Amino acid sequence: MSDAERKTFTDAEALAFHRHPQPGKLAVTPTKPMATQRDLSLAYSPGVAVPVHAIAADPDAAYDYTSKGNLVAVISNGTAILGLGDLGALASKPVMEGKSVLFKRFADVDSIDIEVSTKDADEIITVVKNIGVTFGGINLEDIKSPECFRIETELQELLDIPVFHDDQHGTAIICAAGLINACHITGKNLADIKVVLNGPGAAGIASMDLIKAMGVRPENVIACDSKGVLYRGRTDGMNQWKSAHAVDTDKRTLAEAVQGADVLLGLSAKGAFTPEMIASMAPNPVIFAMANPDPEITPEDVHRVRPDAIMGTGRSDYPNQVNNVLGFPYIFRGALDVRARRVNHEMKIACAQALAMLAREDVPDEVAAAYHGRQLKFGPDYIIPSAFDPRLIWYVPPFVAQAAMDTGVARRPIADMDAYRQSLAQRLDPTAGFLQKIAGSVLAKPKRIVFAEGEEPSVIRAAYAFQTGGYGKAILCGRENLVHENMRLVGLDPDTAGLEIHNARLSDRNPDYVDALYARLQRQGYLKRDVQRLINQDRNSFAASMVTMGEADGMVTGVTRSFDQALDEVLRVVDPAPGGRIMGMSVVLAKGRTIFVADTNVTELPDADELVEIACEAASAVTRLGFKPRVAFMSYSTFGNPMGERSDKVRQAVATLDEMGVEFEYEGEMPPELALDPEKRLAYPFMRLTDSANILIMPAIHAASISTKLVQSLGGATVIGPVLLGLSKSVQICPLGASVSKILNMAMMAAYDQPVEAEE
Repeated sequence: MSDAERKTFTDAEALAFHRHPQPGKLAVTPTKPMATQRDLSLAYSPGVAVPVHAIAADPDAAYDYTSKGNLVAVISNGTAILGLGDLGALASKPVMEGKSVLFKRFADVDSIDIEVSTKDADEIITVVKNIGVTFGGINLEDIKSPECFRIETELQELLDIPVFHDDQHGTAIICAAGLINACHITGKNLADIKVVLNGPGAAGIASMDLIKAMGVRPENVIACDSKGVLYRGRTDGMNQWKSAHAVDTDKRTLAEAVQGADVLLGLSAKGAFTPEMIASMAPNPVIFAMANPDPEITPEDVHRVRPDAIMGTGRSDYPNQVNNVLGFPYIFRGALDVRARRVNHEMKIACAQALAMLAREDVPDEVAAAYHGRQLKFGPDYIIPSAFDPRLIWYVPPFVAQAAMDTGVARRPIADMDAYRQSLAQRLDPTAGFLQKIAGSVLAKPKRIVFAEGEEPSVIRAAYAFQTGGYGKAILCGRENLVHENMRLVGLDPDTAGLEIHNARLSDRNPDYVDALYARLQRQGYLKRDVQRLINQDRNSFAASMVTMGEADGMVTGVTRSFDQALDEVLRVVDPAPGGRIMGMSVVLAKGRTIFVADTNVTELPDADELVEIACEAASAVTRLGFKPRVAFMSYSTFGNPMGERSDKVRQAVATLDEMGVEFEYEGEMPPELALDPEKRLAYPFMRLTDSANILIMPAIHAASISTKLVQSLGGATVIGPVLLGLSKSVQICPLGASVSKILNMAMMAAYDQPVEAEE
């Protein structure tokens, strides 16, 4: 598969992603209020003088009074940009920003990128030495070898914080984790295996250093570069770092070195390994072909000659991906949390061992989802955890922190590891976790989704992302000429994009759709010609007909018209679910929690019975999304104080639920702070909720709609939806003028939340 075929986006989309809504991927957000003069006085002058004096007296106090303890600098000079080579410091900035985003996404580590415009190692060392006091750790990135070795080594001596060159050690750690498990499966001992490494650059040399520190005997490791084996006495193309790994051997070529080897590690180039080399290896060989974007040899070619091999690559579309994101976020998380002075071999080994142990655990659904739904179990095709395993954040850092404490490089030891693990679990980003779960489930069972407004550029881009992302088949409704024109406008080639287009007026299915819809509407004042017009001209009617006739699994609309108008058009074609309640439910994702708000779109002033139906429908939907529902009925009143007409309806709804004996938790009436703040609930010991509510049932549509839109407008939270519930078929209505990402999210919701009838 070529690079172009693997891409799930166009160049224009990549540029738009990095440019809008504001350039770049990072911003600075204050962590303290800045609303009043007192706030400013505390934050700056004169209040700031107090921590200044405290830090002057005790430099370690900087960890207590500044962001230093959770701040990492990602530093590069752009001389070895991932797979692109030496393009300069400024060109490396998008990559370094991306690395900073990964720190935040996976381990909640704040990070800032710094690009240094020099190729001189001494200048880089001087710059980093002089700014190092600002940070809790330094991540060196995309600096070419051999300069990177010297830069890291000297900075480790000059600075009293971890300095970590991820291009070296990230790959080494993940490779080591895979090697531990491969040996476990094949029954081999690290002390006995024979290892060949091709490509003794930054990552290659770090990998040899680490596996030797783990117990692989130095005389059993042979390294090869483009000129052949690194043997003792060789002078051509050698340097001090290569020479450290030269061995006494009569082998001179890679093919000779590989004969009888147990392990072959590739950090070189596509095609460097041949089937003949693989065939010559020892029984149950282990091959990690980690060149990117194309491995030294593909798993298919390996297994044709050695079905007994365990294979890993750097690619996400093959099993056992050696992915650096499994290492660096959690190494730094553990190191920062004990205020480590450095990252030593013991901490790297602890990380590798933790990753190896995690891969042996039962695999949760989220991990299976990341692998397109394959049921995974520890074995030859699963020796390295998935980067999307939600357990990584609380599983790996404690091992790293413990190793730092055991080796004396920790300034602040952790006394209660169980409490530490719990605190780490709370750092998970609910937005990423929620969307990953939805996406993973859809990847496991791809669906056919109709995009009703298929002529819109944003819809075309979302449909293309849906299909190329592996979520299913995207179908566009629209006139072919206009769809093709707008495809070209967004950088897609109509001949190769692979998107299916249905022109309602010209469709072969048009007569069948008309007959079916006329049978439904003929006693509601519609003539057959009226229905024909609907199918020809109203794409919601056409798209919904595709869904009701079983030719698509779901549909997405709403980009060009209001929610109410789109819903009315859909309801002409689609029935409510038996016993269901048509309603809108917004998903509010904020740091630390996921909250569902209903009804945001359909029933203006629900009475008590309608509130009960809304609560039951929301609880059912939230259960399908994998959450334990805890319902709180919102009101300006707190358990009768003060009384009012709307709060009385809420009280009646709660009383009805008491009589029904439903299985989910519920309580009310109450304001939001009582539903969400555990401390506030202490004054009401009779409350039945076992934890903070995750479903807020609003007393009226205006309260639900205004509250979710207010949260979204103020920032600090992501709002998905409203998700349309209660229909017999899967239909989702986007907000008017929705962005590509929002349309894609709603398409995934349409593919995920399939009614029971649709699956039978």
